[in-house]
Amino acid sequence: MDSGIFESRTRGNIGAQGASGYLTIDLGALRRNYAKLSSTLAPSRAAAVVKADAYGLGASQVSRALYVQGCRLFFVAHFIEAVRLRPHLPKDVQVFVLNGLQPGNEIACAEGGLIPVINSLEQLRRWAAAAKTVKRTLPAVLQFDTGMSRLGIPPEERTELAASLREHGNVEILFIMSHLASADELDGEQNNEQLAEMTRIADEFAGFDVCFANSGGIFLGDAFHGVLARPGIALYGGAPTSGVENPMEPVVRLDVAVIQTRTVPAGARIGYGGAHVATKETRLATIAAGYADGLPRSLSDRGAVYYGDVRLPIVGRVSMDSIIVDISALPEGTLKLGSLVEVLGPHQTLEDVARDAGTISYEILTGLGNRYHRQYR
Repeated sequence: MDSGIFESRTRGNIGAQGASGYLTIDLGALRRNYAKLSSTLAPSRAAAVVKADAYGLGASQVSRALYVQGCRLFFVAHFIEAVRLRPHLPKDVQVFVLNGLQPGNEIACAEGGLIPVINSLEQLRRWAAAAKTVKRTLPAVLQFDTGMSRLGIPPEERTELAASLREHGNVEILFIMSHLASADELDGEQNNEQLAEMTRIADEFAGFDVCFANSGGIFLGDAFHGVLARPGIALYGGAPTSGVENPMEPVVRLDVAVIQTRTVPAGARIGYGGAHVATKETRLATIAAGYADGLPRSLSDRGAVYYGDVRLPIVGRVSMDSIIVDISALPEGTLKLGSLVEVLGPHQTLEDVARDAGTISYEILTGLGNRYHRQYR
């Protein structure tokens, strides 16, 4: 979309909301991404990972949009996220808690109709005790560690786990799962190592369905799919695989308003610490977002914003609430108080900003702050 058209269409809304940045979340693109992933997976199914408030985009809005598209299984990380999300979704939805439960949350989880992912023998015992208390069988998912050393039942405890499952017949295992550590690397050796380990586990625990692939895993091939995959970043337009063209549609656009413009002479110090010194007369604009709004300080003197097709480099250090950009490439008078520049959009992807910041798209997306005015399309 042309920056001028976008500016005239949205500036009034920003003023009405008291915001200086405008975050557009395209739920249509989100739904198309889910449809694409589902088609790639078929006949396997796609769940949706909506942890961290759906990667910062609003778990209730995102989940309802995905429900309309046919998604019925949603994963969050923490129990509190599941408690907050559950009332926004119809009764035929299942909400899974990836980190399992902290002691004391078992009865509330059972009464709330939420499903823990069991990562340890202790979590299994506590969930079985809760089932005994509520006098009914409770569903759960078993997660195994296949080489990431983060969450899941470790290899040395699998024999004891098998015995515990026979003992605790009041826990219904819906499926078994693990998590790929290098799925964004098409040729990563760890992928095949983890697949081999997951295959061994599936043989040991025969009769249980397997959930294995994350976003990147979906594009590693059918062997990684199992019966259910758990895409996250790909739903939100992030690239699921490094080094190849991103097959997903962008879901977010971020435009930020100009606070002030000025012209400085050669030798002028710019920003905190005077870290940047103008080498010639330079026209600058200060925009109304900074590291408190999810634009990392590491973008200092490295990142950029856009106005139309023109790249406007960041100069000096990113501040908490503002960033200075060099607008010398634009005709004088182009930008003024209230003009909008593109931070994320058709000229600059999540991956572009993440690269300039020396981080990953996940961190940029989940860090976008709550001071932006949000519009769901």
